[in-house]
Amino acid sequence: MRENSLESLLENGFTDRLGERGRRLLARRALLKSVGEAPVHGLPTAWWFAVPGESYEGLFEALDLHDRIPVTLREGVNVADLPSRPGADRVFVTPELDGWRLVYGGLESVVGHSWDGMMGAVHRLSRRCGEAQMFLEDIAGGADIWVVAEEGHIRRRYARESDPEWVGEPLAWETRAVDDEDFDPDFDEAEPNEGTESAMSACEYLSVHPGIDANTRIGGHGWLALSAPNVGHKGMVALARS
Repeated sequence: MRENSLESLLENGFTDRLGERGRRLLARRALLKSVGEAPVHGLPTAWWFAVPGESYEGLFEALDLHDRIPVTLREGVNVADLPSRPGADRVFVTPELDGWRLVYGGLESVVGHSWDGMMGAVHRLSRRCGEAQMFLEDIAGGADIWVVAEEGHIRRRYARESDPEWVGEPLAWETRAVDDEDFDPDFDEAEPNEGTESAMSACEYLSVHPGIDANTRIGGHGWLALSAPNVGHKGMVALARS
């Protein structure tokens, strides 16, 4: 199958018609196009997960994702702008970025908006992948959340909407609020385990900041998957071009 034929299949959403050989060629195409690909400046909308690159395969079962197709970083980074169908949103799994895979896009269709849904997803991801992280920054809504889970257990969590909540002991890279040079115990108050409050700061220490740059090591190709089975990509056109 020629390169332009594969491009046409991708653009028109006919990848569901591919056999095993066609799928291998599609993965080869994504790998070749990913080699030397320049960083793309696109951020996840609101929130995302991160899992280790060497064990990321477990995420598809953990999040019940379907019909994945191989794509480049450029083709998936703006997943929120790609066409979808009601109840079958697209989720993007990035190529490996400094040893990590980020997962974002139509996560509301996958885990919902509830706190239990989000935390349940972190637990499942950490069981399947060994470790999982979740980051959420909602400046308009005043929410800031970051979570680290290992083997199905929350190791560290910070969550703020109104009152901040701290779970677990501060990690080695965190500075406890009570140890800050500006903290005055006679006038200031802080929880004993209070540490780093910003999800955007935490992700840089824990995995990788989604605003990748020329120094970010990119490996392999990414995946676009669907939040519902038996739907397929037919008619869901318009992968990013250029």
